[in-house]
Amino acid sequence: MRVTVVGTGYVGLVTGACLAYLGHRVSCVDSESVKIDLLRSGALPIYEPHLEELLLCARKNGGIDFTTDLRGPVLESDVIFIAVGTPSLPNGSPDLSFLHTAAREIGGAMDAGKLRVVVNKSTVPVGSGNLVNALVREGIAEAGNLPARVDFAVVSNPEFLQEGCAIANSLYPDRIVVGEDDQRAVGIMKQLYAPIVDQSFAPPEFLPRPAQLRNVPFLATTLTSAEMIKYAANAFLAMKISFANEMANICERVGAEITQVSAGIGLDSRIGPRFLNAGIGWGGSCFGKDLRALTQTALEYGYRPALLEATQDVNSGQRQVVVQKLQEKLFVLKGRTIGLLGLAFKPDTDDLRDAPSLTIAARLLQLGARIRAYDPVAMTACKLQHPELNLRYCPSAAATAEGADALVVITEWSEFRNLDLPALAASMARPVLIDGRNLFDAAEACQAGFDYSGVGCAPPRQTRSGFMPAAPQLIASGV
Repeated sequence: MRVTVVGTGYVGLVTGACLAYLGHRVSCVDSESVKIDLLRSGALPIYEPHLEELLLCARKNGGIDFTTDLRGPVLESDVIFIAVGTPSLPNGSPDLSFLHTAAREIGGAMDAGKLRVVVNKSTVPVGSGNLVNALVREGIAEAGNLPARVDFAVVSNPEFLQEGCAIANSLYPDRIVVGEDDQRAVGIMKQLYAPIVDQSFAPPEFLPRPAQLRNVPFLATTLTSAEMIKYAANAFLAMKISFANEMANICERVGAEITQVSAGIGLDSRIGPRFLNAGIGWGGSCFGKDLRALTQTALEYGYRPALLEATQDVNSGQRQVVVQKLQEKLFVLKGRTIGLLGLAFKPDTDDLRDAPSLTIAARLLQLGARIRAYDPVAMTACKLQHPELNLRYCPSAAATAEGADALVVITEWSEFRNLDLPALAASMARPVLIDGRNLFDAAEACQAGFDYSGVGCAPPRQTRSGFMPAAPQLIASGV
């Protein structure tokens, strides 16, 4: 099929690359000529594992190009995706100005030739499908055409991508949700996604198909239900993380171990183990923005969503936990050298949007600490996007630790799991380790010489034979 993707941000670029890999002919359109020139040269404006390899395959399969011209691709296309940003306004509502512009321009580029499906991939408030429909019609009329003669349908197709594994989420998703009452449009979307639904495509060598995956559910809903599914899913996941952090804070006070508590409740099939890792909270572009937008929508309809508000409050407070633990260990932070291990909001991305590292670094600087930082990928982005933060960027974790008064694990990068803890502790002025992601075994960290503190974990007990481990000991058959 012929596809246009408007917007070459995270969602648009991954979506376009995956559809072209499946054999569709894709044009990715963006108004930023600098970004288009970058993509044409083979460089990427974002970091995502395997995206570069996928684009190489996509060019050979269906074909993919990058352009600032919208009209030509829209005239040719069967399906036009809107994948533009919807950042938060000060009141928590999403800024829909990019959506307005894209929908109008798509309408202005259409003719009366054939049915075109306009797919909203951007995260938008419930009811925005009607808005997109109206905006496309306005664009058609502004271009001098009669809206009644131009055949199009608006579909809601929310994305459920996780940065760091977005390609796997796209090719091997849990489900595909399409919201639309026009069965012709639903049929076109089924045709578009048939290789994924049937899992009939040849998987890329660098990302094998999960062994148990045979097909993917295709869920057809109303427009408003599809829009609500996106917000409800992210709200639930964010709530699950905040719940784990709430339990962690109680665990610290009563002497329980959150790692054991999470393991115990995660084995319940009704709950599951994912998104129960306690730490310094979630960040990124989705959870906070979507919670604020859903909260604002509820308030507009006269309902106060107490659970959504509490989820956000717990997450905000969790970032202060690191500062409190540093004050407990070092007392006065003024003049202390603190090393941050990780800057990105999660591993395998350079995304700093709403990253806990930024809040923590700003607060520590405010308290007079000197901050060093190391991240395998996100340091360049941090330098460019946050010049106001007076951070000393280091080439390695070892350089970050040398002579420091404390280390703080901010992002659970896999390379941090293999650090030489005794060497790090020996190189520091004060071997204080605040493990904001419970990445290390507390007993091992203490044996390595660290004054260790995790989140929701009591200090390991020292015995004659060493430190007692706090990690859960699962000995049942098959566990």
